[in-house]
Amino acid sequence: MTFATLSIVVPCYNEAATLETLVGRVMAAEIGGLAREVLIVDDGSKDDSVAIARRLAERHPEIRSIVHSHNQGKGAALRTGFAQASGDIVLVQDADLEYNPAEYPRLLKPILDGRADVVFGSRFRSADEMRILYFWHSMGNKVLTLASNMLTDMNLTDMETCYKVFTRDVIKRVTIVENRFGFEPEITAKIAKLDPRPRLYEVGISYSGRTYKEGKKIGWKDGVRALWCILRYNLGP
Repeated sequence: MTFATLSIVVPCYNEAATLETLVGRVMAAEIGGLAREVLIVDDGSKDDSVAIARRLAERHPEIRSIVHSHNQGKGAALRTGFAQASGDIVLVQDADLEYNPAEYPRLLKPILDGRADVVFGSRFRSADEMRILYFWHSMGNKVLTLASNMLTDMNLTDMETCYKVFTRDVIKRVTIVENRFGFEPEITAKIAKLDPRPRLYEVGISYSGRTYKEGKKIGWKDGVRALWCILRYNLGP
């Protein structure tokens, strides 16, 4: 299969401090000769994120700024972005600086080589650098990944990763329901249920996590919701 365009969907909520730097890195990333489409989906930010996104879109024809009138959550922003993405490959990129767009070649390679339909970037399968932060956050991630694996019969190491890449044929077959961080277990479960099951690869990535003071948003309540989503979307219809 021939791929021509990469759509990079950037959900954004109150990321004025990092958005312009992140988009600069996205625009500079090597993407194997593909055309680039960047969709910044602002989810009702209360800071200057919308103004920054619109300014970037005016400068670069490859960038589109999409705005939600009120905050709904990361899953809702991705649902909007996926619906408007036109690329043959769709990649999820958070608007902070925790994940490095310089690693796009590693994420894209299994798909461009014709070996994969979906690629997850794993923070726990990597020989690269990783900022040391919260023990219990890391343990919670591993517990959720284990629970997901038990029900999907997959051996992922990082189900909660931001970096998820899909061929258009795969993502158009999945309907996202979750509005917040439940997107991660939902998309994983629904991919596992597709018939035939897409070929899924994991590649190691670096991770420069941030603290809650620096703007990290996910908390323990999202972990509880994620566990409920693992049960709902794997065991439900």
